[in-house]
Amino acid sequence: MAAPTLAPILDSASRRRFLRYPIKVSLEVIALQSGIPNTMPGRCTDLSETGLGAIVAGELLPGQAVAIELRLPNVGLPVQARAQVRYQDRLRCGLQFVGLSLEQREKIRYWSAAIAPIPSQVGPSKVETSPVSLRVVAPLSNNVAGQERLKRRIGVNRRRFYALAALLAMLAGFGWWRWQNAWNELEMDSTAARDVQNGLPLRVSPDTMDRQIVYKVDPVYPDAARQAGTQGLVVLDAVIAQDGTVRRLHPVAGPRVLAQSAVDAVRSWKYTPYRSGGQAVEVATTVSVDFRLR
Repeated sequence: MAAPTLAPILDSASRRRFLRYPIKVSLEVIALQSGIPNTMPGRCTDLSETGLGAIVAGELLPGQAVAIELRLPNVGLPVQARAQVRYQDRLRCGLQFVGLSLEQREKIRYWSAAIAPIPSQVGPSKVETSPVSLRVVAPLSNNVAGQERLKRRIGVNRRRFYALAALLAMLAGFGWWRWQNAWNELEMDSTAARDVQNGLPLRVSPDTMDRQIVYKVDPVYPDAARQAGTQGLVVLDAVIAQDGTVRRLHPVAGPRVLAQSAVDAVRSWKYTPYRSGGQAVEVATTVSVDFRLR
């Protein structure tokens, strides 16, 4: 798919930290409905490291937690992330990423750096209004005792508010933890079933495979990259054989001058064989190699 001409969307009054770039690619939005994941097709209209705008053929509600998957031009693997619906107007909606991993963020950076020129034009954007700060001014009074009683009352109410806020935060965190665990189980089951049906290796998350590493070699920093001051994260698509050896590697994101060094290092890594159903199986995953100048 040919990449559209990109012009970043950002208003000077906007509170967004990252530019959003127009893009027209299909995406899938997965939302839990009555405990069952429902996949809704859609189209991404703009994208940044913090969220995206989309047109989705389904009903979404502000504040709803969803999962998204889309493929970016010139990026081998799809971007998969969790998000929260920030606004919804008919079929148009805005999604904010939640806990976006460094690997997924690097895919977006790689795509924007490869396709988008350095932003020089600022376009219109939805301006987010800043909340109005209210300052409580103590009433002037000659009655010192009345002022002291007012201060004590404000202090007690403030402590009650902080305690209630902490309790609500704990309950919200516990609820999010339970929802995330349930979502992970559903996501892993559906992905594994789809891969098996297609005859593909079982795809396992990078965090899980990181815990399976038993032998690891650090990459050699290329002299050309060191002299040019190049650093960053290289993301590799990897296939791990049944015996735990690295069978295939393919760079999908990151500086090209560092890619071969990352491939040479990861090729010699050794994993504990991944087991599914009591048997060692071949798996597919992604490996991230970070290059930093000391």
